[in-house]
Amino acid sequence: MLNQQHQQAGWKKEGLAGLIGYFTTVYIVAVNSQILESAGLPLESGMVATILASALGCLIMAFYANAPMVLIPGMGVNALFAYSIVEGTGMSFQEGLAVVTMASIIFLITAFTKLGDWLKHAIPASLKHAITVGLGLFLTLIGLEKGGLVVKGEHSLITLGNPSSAMVITSVITLFIGIFLFSRNVPGNFLVTMIAGTVLAHFTGLLGESGKSIDIQEQSFLMLPDFSGIFGFGFWMAVFPLAIVLIFENMGLIHGQLSMLNQEDKFKRSYQATAFSALSTGFLGTSPTVSSAESAAVIASGGKSGKSALTMAVLFGATLFLIPWISMVPSSAIAPILIIVGALMVQNIKEIPFDQLSESMPAFLIIVMIPFTYSIADGMAFGFIAYPIVKLALGRHRELSTPVVFIAMIFLVEFIVRSLGH
Repeated sequence: MLNQQHQQAGWKKEGLAGLIGYFTTVYIVAVNSQILESAGLPLESGMVATILASALGCLIMAFYANAPMVLIPGMGVNALFAYSIVEGTGMSFQEGLAVVTMASIIFLITAFTKLGDWLKHAIPASLKHAITVGLGLFLTLIGLEKGGLVVKGEHSLITLGNPSSAMVITSVITLFIGIFLFSRNVPGNFLVTMIAGTVLAHFTGLLGESGKSIDIQEQSFLMLPDFSGIFGFGFWMAVFPLAIVLIFENMGLIHGQLSMLNQEDKFKRSYQATAFSALSTGFLGTSPTVSSAESAAVIASGGKSGKSALTMAVLFGATLFLIPWISMVPSSAIAPILIIVGALMVQNIKEIPFDQLSESMPAFLIIVMIPFTYSIADGMAFGFIAYPIVKLALGRHRELSTPVVFIAMIFLVEFIVRSLGH
C-alpha cells in the first residue's frame, strides 16, 4: 500500500515537472516552423515535423535513458540548417535532410565509440564557446529582421527599421514583455510572451488567419532525404559544421543537466538517446533535436526520471490538434524570442580567454563572421583556419591537436575549391 502511494506521488511530481517542461518549450513549434519555412517547407508541415520530432525525442529519452530531459529542435541548429545549409548552398529541403541524416550518423558514432571523448578534449574550448556566441548573434540578427527592427539600408548593408510601423512597435512591446517575464523567471515565459505578442498583433492588424487542421489520412508524417549529392564536396562541407555543433552542444548541455540532477552516470545513455533522436529528424522533416536548455526547468521542478520525459512526449503529441491556432502566430511574436535566446547564448563569451591572443583571435573571427557572412559554416571556417596559423605565428605549435589541424585543412580546401568556381 505504501509502495503504491509512493509510486503515485512519484508520478504526480514527475508529471507536474513534465507539464512545466512542456509549457517552457512548446514555443518551439511556432518558432521552428517559421525558420523551416525559410528553407522551403510549408508552415503547417513544419509544425507537424517539429511536434513529431519533439514527441519522439522525449519518448527515446524516457525509455532509453530514463532521464528527465526534453529533446526539441535546437535553436541555432535550426538556423544553421535553414540559412546556411539549405538557403546558403542552394540545396533543396530534401537534400538538406540528407545532410542532417549524415551529420546525425557521425554524432551517433561519437556516442557509441571513444571518438566522442577524443574530440571533446581535442577541440579547444575557446572555439566551442565562440560557436555558441556566434550562433547567438546570428539568432539575434534573424530576430531583429523578423521583427522589422533592422532592414536593408539604402547606403549601408542594414539600417534601423521604421520606428513608427506597426510591425516594429508590436515587436518592441513584445520584446519588453518577454524580457520582463524572463527576468522575473515566470514559468513558461517564452510561451506567455508568444501569446501576448499574438494578442498585440490582433490589435495592430498583424495577426494572420488561422490555418487548417491536420488531416491524419492525407498528412505524410515521413520524408525521404535526397542523397543525390552525397559524393559532392559541398555536401560534406555542409555535414561537417552541423556534426561539430551537434556533438559539442549536446555534450555541454547533457553534462550540465545531469550535474544538476546528480546523476552523471546517465550521461552515456542520455547522449546516445539524443543522437538517436537527432537521426530520426532527417526522416521527420526538421533540423536536429538537442537536449534543450529548458530541461533545467524540468529538473528544478522535481523531474528525476523518464516519467517526466514521457509526460512531455504525450503533451507534444496532443499539440497536433492545436496547429490551426499555432499557425496564427505572427513574426512579431516570434522575433523577441529569437532575440532573447540569442542574448542567452552570447553569455558564453565570458568563457573565452581574451587575454590570450592565440585563443581569442580565432574565437573572435568565429563570433563576428557567423552573423556578418550570414553563414554559420563560413564563420566557423574562419576561426578554425586562423587557430593553427596564430598558434604557429606565436611559436605555440605544440598546443595544436591533430583534429583541429585536420578540420582547418578541410575548411581551407573548401574555400580554395569555392574560389576556383567548382
